[in-house]
Amino acid sequence: MSEVHGEAELAALEVAIDSWLAQAQADNPVLAAVDRDAEVPMRWYARLRGEEKDFTTVWLTLGQRTLRYETYVMPAPEENHERFYEHLLRRNDSLVGAHFSIGAEDAVFLRGELPVAVLDAAELDRVLGTLYATVERCFRPALGIGFESRLR
Repeated sequence: MSEVHGEAELAALEVAIDSWLAQAQADNPVLAAVDRDAEVPMRWYARLRGEEKDFTTVWLTLGQRTLRYETYVMPAPEENHERFYEHLLRRNDSLVGAHFSIGAEDAVFLRGELPVAVLDAAELDRVLGTLYATVERCFRPALGIGFESRLR
């Protein structure tokens, strides 16, 4: 079982995440905004400007063992369900540290988590970059399959 981190260790990681995200926002114009969740402790929202999808918001949630990350990709498809989910499952095969999943109301999310023990600025950068690049690469093709009639 992975190590459970105490309050002091988590507080230090919380400060480190705040610092890294502030620096990333200052350095990278794609990172439009970073906010903290007022109701959920140790949760951040990183809003990224996209080209294929206007914005991608990544939620980062720090727990005692892992940093969980996720982004909403799109609502459930209206049609071509089998082809739509096959497309996403085939994309899952090439992803490292993230996967497509079905969430509330059958919406599509991209999620993952990593152990707190490996959490550093480089890993946070990799996480945001992976989710951003995956959404940018997969959004339009998935939209075209799942909402084909509407987009004609």
